[in-house]
Amino acid sequence: MQSREDFLMIKQLRVQGAHIVDIAHRIGCSERTVRRYLALPAPPTGKPKTRRPSKLDPFKPFIDQQLANEVWNAEVIFQQLREQGYSGSSTLVREYIQPKRPLRASKQTVRYETQPGKQLQHDWGQIRTEVGGRICTVNIAVNVLGYSRYLHVWAGPRQDAEHTYESLVQAFRYFDGVPASVLVDNQKAAVVRHDRDGKVTFNTGFLELANHYGFVAKACRPQRPRTKGKTERMVGYVKHHFFQRYRSFDSYAHLNQLLEQWLTTCAHQRLLRQFQQTPLERFDAEKPHLLARPATDFDTRYYDVRHVSWDAYIDVRGNRYSVPAQCCGQQVTIRISLDDELTVYDIRGQ
Repeated sequence: MQSREDFLMIKQLRVQGAHIVDIAHRIGCSERTVRRYLALPAPPTGKPKTRRPSKLDPFKPFIDQQLANEVWNAEVIFQQLREQGYSGSSTLVREYIQPKRPLRASKQTVRYETQPGKQLQHDWGQIRTEVGGRICTVNIAVNVLGYSRYLHVWAGPRQDAEHTYESLVQAFRYFDGVPASVLVDNQKAAVVRHDRDGKVTFNTGFLELANHYGFVAKACRPQRPRTKGKTERMVGYVKHHFFQRYRSFDSYAHLNQLLEQWLTTCAHQRLLRQFQQTPLERFDAEKPHLLARPATDFDTRYYDVRHVSWDAYIDVRGNRYSVPAQCCGQQVTIRISLDDELTVYDIRGQ
């Protein structure tokens, strides 16, 4: 049985247009398993399947060294491996090299323009300012639509997974639509690992968010800061324009209210010199290409499990809360909203 992560990755690869045979090879399972998982509405439970060793495994360090030396011809490498005792097929060699080709050194950087509705770039920034009467570090999530440069900015106290997902939920609500893909940095809220061969392992929660809204999850290539240039420029723009105009805020709610007002009156009215249009004008052309939002927003509340004591109390973040007596001795699920509202569910989910 495949893992929950494999289930979500199968769904993502299919959304990206991958063929079933290619998905099966990528995950390390049969085509029948891929079809069965695609038909399931939710991940199955059970023990993850252990990946079978490949004949190519002992030779991968040699291949990596050849690629580092700018030898990218799969047939040449295959012949070298055969001389070293490799008994597998040339197909395995080509399939191992193919995902690495985007990492091949480029002699020049080309400006990349996305098509309408195709991509959103996400990034975080930080600034010190006054919120609620005290100076603190404010985290600002900037989400920019690649074609129009239409953006949404959302501020919060942390950059953890839940706040990252909430920033995207708020952006989709603001745009009243969802882009085909979301490009993120290699932050832990979204990316668990970025292997040298180009394979990205995404955070399970981020994949669940992607599947809920129907977008394709993408991650920036390491050591390639230009990949995410639009958001990095806009983080600086927000700092040097909005936060120069506004220096103190009653609360995060007040801060986010002012941010949306500023987006409407200033940020989306600026002239983009390369297009001689404003972001608002370009967004009018981009919006019809966005995916429709689902009927419900993704649940970004913190999730945990607690054991109810025999006096009908649970401990949450250093505080004790009473629960119905019939829950004594049982486990309950707790969800905590980003504004610290606690909800407790029994084993029936009620």
